[in-house]
Amino acid sequence: MKIVITGAAGFLGQRLARKLLQRGTLSGPTGAQERIDQIVLLDVVPALGFEDPRVLVIAGDIANPAVVRQAIDGNVLSVFHLAAVVSAQAESDFDLGMRVNVDAARLVLEACRSGGCKPRLLFTSSVAVYGGELPEIATDATALNPRSSYGVQKAIGELLLLDYTRKGFVDGRVARLPTVSVRPGRPNRAASSFASGIIRVPLNGEEAICPVASTLRLWLLSPRRAIECLIGLHDASDDALGANRIINLPGVSVSVGEMVGALSAIGGDAAVRRIRWERDDAVERIVGSWPAAWDTSRAKALGLAGDSSFEAIIRAYVEDDMR
Repeated sequence: MKIVITGAAGFLGQRLARKLLQRGTLSGPTGAQERIDQIVLLDVVPALGFEDPRVLVIAGDIANPAVVRQAIDGNVLSVFHLAAVVSAQAESDFDLGMRVNVDAARLVLEACRSGGCKPRLLFTSSVAVYGGELPEIATDATALNPRSSYGVQKAIGELLLLDYTRKGFVDGRVARLPTVSVRPGRPNRAASSFASGIIRVPLNGEEAICPVASTLRLWLLSPRRAIECLIGLHDASDDALGANRIINLPGVSVSVGEMVGALSAIGGDAAVRRIRWERDDAVERIVGSWPAAWDTSRAKALGLAGDSSFEAIIRAYVEDDMR
């Protein structure tokens, strides 16, 4: 089978590609596991470090119809649409956010539709689709009320995918991701980037800035579990999913202060002293509008699992990514 990953040069895209290559199979149109013959890695920059003959790397603008058609043809059976402009960047550059998060999502859906194979299409959405006055735990019945351009753009992507699925053009699934932490490497322009930075940077012996109050609560998922959930949701049967294809992925509800406490348990007081607290109203406004926890009963029924604690998330980072 042929698979396409958009946003493949990004952290999650690369990790997903490597996991799929390691597995060697993925659920096909009938639900049976099929051998992976090719994975197309599409991003604006080349996804580097892949020597596997099953990998085809395409570097190009995902908002360019010709580039999308080159990647997604009539032989593609699965698409993982991860490409996105992240939260703070989408807020500061409205045109870019709309172009990549909305226009390109429509191009991906249209390429799948014109191919005629009704591929499985997994779209990564975000906790940012919620906002405003929220219950203690957001549920499937909680109305979407995004308070950022990024959240609005992700909500539009969700609705588009649901309609293309209803019309029979794709077999769609939406994975609503919590904030993914701890991410390795350089920080990106996501408003929630600090949720990784205040752990990763002090553990590496450097000073980190925390732009929010210690009382602010976040809904977090480790990269390790995020990849497992994306593959598990892709492979879920139509009967198990039913008509509602949007799944809130499991996570850990934790305050920033509790995150720092977990850091102390692993890195000691010296790591904690490397955090400098400097409030940023713009960051706190965006991240503070997201729910601190949501109902994940449907995800659990599908066999999708989160992390046991934030300390477990840090230990996963140390094992998987820390150098």
